[in-house]
Amino acid sequence: MRHARLGISLCLVAIGWISSSRAAIAAELRAAAATIDITPTEPVPMWGYGSRHAAASTGTADPLLAKAVVIAVGDAKLAIVGLDLGRSPTEAGLQRIREAIRAKAGIEHSFIAGSHTHHGPVVELCDEPGRGQGRYDTAVRYARFLEAQIEQVILAADSQLVPARVAAGSRELEGFNRNRHSKIQPAPVDRRLGVLRLDDAASSKPLAVLVNFTAHPTSIPDETMTFSADYIGSLRETIEAKLGGTALFMQGASGDLSTDRNGQDHRAYGAAVGRAAAELAESLEPIAAKRPTLKVREERFAFDSRVDFTNPVIAGIYSLAFFPELVANFVAEYSDGIRPRITVAVLNDSIAFVGGSGEFFCQHAVRLRERARVDELFFFGYCNGYHQYFPTIEAAAEGGYGADTQVAPAEVGAGEAMMNAALAWIYELQGEL
Repeated sequence: MRHARLGISLCLVAIGWISSSRAAIAAELRAAAATIDITPTEPVPMWGYGSRHAAASTGTADPLLAKAVVIAVGDAKLAIVGLDLGRSPTEAGLQRIREAIRAKAGIEHSFIAGSHTHHGPVVELCDEPGRGQGRYDTAVRYARFLEAQIEQVILAADSQLVPARVAAGSRELEGFNRNRHSKIQPAPVDRRLGVLRLDDAASSKPLAVLVNFTAHPTSIPDETMTFSADYIGSLRETIEAKLGGTALFMQGASGDLSTDRNGQDHRAYGAAVGRAAAELAESLEPIAAKRPTLKVREERFAFDSRVDFTNPVIAGIYSLAFFPELVANFVAEYSDGIRPRITVAVLNDSIAFVGGSGEFFCQHAVRLRERARVDELFFFGYCNGYHQYFPTIEAAAEGGYGADTQVAPAEVGAGEAMMNAALAWIYELQGEL
């Protein structure tokens, strides 16, 4: 009987060891990255400058790319996608992409963001009367092509997942950006250059280097009608040439910040930022977390609009500034108020990612980082939707482009309300609230 009990005990220990081993394997951090071309193959209206109205593109200066990294911890998966576009896909398009990657790969969460290049295509037009159908069918076709490409690049990354190590770091990058809005000195500037490095655990070689910096990609004149990633293209090329792997750029809270290029063209400027990012990435030492974790929360908010988009006079003014079909799509999206989205993820209880669906003024990100007690916080603008500008309260009081109602329709204080929510979620996801 004693031997029988001992045998049962040994079996239970063995079963427990197998179960814990499987749990450890399931909980390891895995990652992979992929790249795909998203350049339009037909002439389409270009995004970013009202002066162009509906004028069609004339060619391609350099290709527009989508870069994706998928991070997995056990069954939890997160896709981070950087697009050479002015904004992320429309709400309908975003939901189609998310449904597809959830069904095909079990990816429940995503940050899908535009770099905010002003030399990408319009993505808002759809196959409905007065909103693109018939007159802008090339742009409608492009929007569906874009969705398919984003889905494909995420699934490609997911199919290559391998055990990974991670490190994150940041430094102040002086003389590369400036505040384009405030006349009150000293004007706020977010000079943080942030880098997330993911290495293959087996080879210790970079799988992906995510770069987070804050400056409007408006380096190329508006009359130039060819597609370009702006400075982001050479930034990524510089990093990939130096380190290998896939370089991914995610724009920050650049609503009030422009580049400070000191006479350099966009390629030289991008290469300079890329060298700084590569140097920072090289200084990091990715580690394998003992107990990796990945937690995500996302919500849409509802704010009153300072603009009555249903007023035909106001809609007419916007149509003159841009073009009617584009404005009709914004009016449709804002019919029930301004509904921006905030997405928060916390990796290993120490690295936070916050995505906002619009052009947030830089102080929103700066103050959030100051209050969030994490090792590194990455703020992604133009992410998971697009709901125009979100100035700070003091910027709205000062007024000016980006702070006035014409391009910042959400009620004053909307940005602060979302940052407060994001801060609380960071602590909640860490188990501290």
